Amino acid sequence: MTPPAKVSIDLGTRAGGDTAALDLEELLATRLLVQGNSGSGKSHLLRRLLEQSAPWVQQAIIDPEGDFVTLADRYGHVVVDAQRGEADLQRVAARVRQHRVSVVLNLEGLDSEQQMRAAAAFLGGLFDADRDIWYPLLVVVDEAQLFAPAAAGEVSDEARKVSLGAMTNLMCRGRKRGLAGVIATQRLAKLAKNVAAEASNFLMGRTFLDIDMARAADLLGMERRQAEMFRDLESGHFVALGPALARRPLPVRIGPVETAPRSTSPRLMPLPQPAAAEETRDLIFTPGADEARPPAPRRAPAVTSTADVLTQLARSVPPALPPAAEPLPSLSPEQRQAAIDAALREILSESDAGFRTIAVLYQDFLVRCRIRRVGGEPLSLPSFRRRLAVAHAGIDLAEAEAEDSPWAEVLTMAGALPEDMQGVFLSLARAAFDRRLCPSDADVARSYGSRSPGRARRLLAYMEERQVIVCRQDGRGRRIVAIPGLAWETEPGDPNAPAGMSMPGQAAE
Repeated sequence: MTPPAKVSIDLGTRAGGDTAALDLEELLATRLLVQGNSGSGKSHLLRRLLEQSAPWVQQAIIDPEGDFVTLADRYGHVVVDAQRGEADLQRVAARVRQHRVSVVLNLEGLDSEQQMRAAAAFLGGLFDADRDIWYPLLVVVDEAQLFAPAAAGEVSDEARKVSLGAMTNLMCRGRKRGLAGVIATQRLAKLAKNVAAEASNFLMGRTFLDIDMARAADLLGMERRQAEMFRDLESGHFVALGPALARRPLPVRIGPVETAPRSTSPRLMPLPQPAAAEETRDLIFTPGADEARPPAPRRAPAVTSTADVLTQLARSVPPALPPAAEPLPSLSPEQRQAAIDAALREILSESDAGFRTIAVLYQDFLVRCRIRRVGGEPLSLPSFRRRLAVAHAGIDLAEAEAEDSPWAEVLTMAGALPEDMQGVFLSLARAAFDRRLCPSDADVARSYGSRSPGRARRLLAYMEERQVIVCRQDGRGRRIVAIPGLAWETEPGDPNAPAGMSMPGQAAE
């Protein structure tokens, strides 16, 4: 199907009966924010938008309740069950962009933190796709306040951070990668402002709280006294504004849809005919044949007089204290250092170590230290991150920290980089020191904990801007990485070579 010069989506009707058209190409460039309280028709609006645009653009739906899986039967969406590993979700997302398949990420059945982590991993895979496959992709996130909350809630700070970062990348940096974010929320006040502020198109539905009405009015450029109108909107009615919708606030009524969600709102039903009082009591208090036998009722303990209690206490003999646990054997500084190094090597030897978060690796490290009975104050998280980066590069820390060692200067240069890049830089420095082949993009990406060669190239460009490495090419187009100030540089290497050939400290998967 060849798209026309301008693709307009029929959302429904405007005041006066005219068609409410949405410019799809403009939407891809300017993004959309939908707000509406429960029952306002927000999910109905998203379904109408998805159905109308399905023939023209690839779609990815982040579905926390499993309502949009019914699109699969009619429009060919593939349902991705989120109950799988984060690394697996990233790989699936990369293949989604490569093969241009419309999908629904079904998060139903996961708790809040698991939903945030799964959505972040999937969005990260879409965002990190290679430049060659940056095709237009409509990314719809329902209940966006769950994934980009304005304030910390019951989930861990780490889960909130990764989820908010993924949503920020989608809305702030996704346009150049072909990602068009469409986010829907019940309450603007619960949605992070830096995520909501990146949308240029708005569809505001019924809402009742003053703070949400005020924010909706501000986004639409309306006066505060006009905000009361949002209380009076009927279900399925929204106020539209934006370059893809209308230049002035415009009331819109959303049209019908062809598919239906799996869950519907409860409907009033007549009660069964009343039975006799005896029968009603039996229905409630008599267990059915398929019900488990109720536990036997607990009997109240016999009451003992105060005099008897005092007599029993006077005759009682205190129990012998348990023998004191043997103290941990004291290790010499050299033995303690060797045990810590052994724990770090074990962690790095696991094939998925590069794709696990630093917090998970740190907990694994503490457990391994307890198994080895390493006493004393444990390494702090920043110290562990630094030691892990050094060990990952195959550098001897004692040698590197010596005053006359050239590695001391390299460690100082690494300290000027963000913590998550230090391990990659030290691995590059080690390859240059050993005069090995220059790592490929795939090797650099895996050292960073990613599978995106595009991200690896951006990492190298960032390090070169910070003047901690210098990249150049030989006459055959092979890359050479040098460390400024030191006579270290790698041998020429193919940047497009497969992973697992040059970076130190990596085990093949």
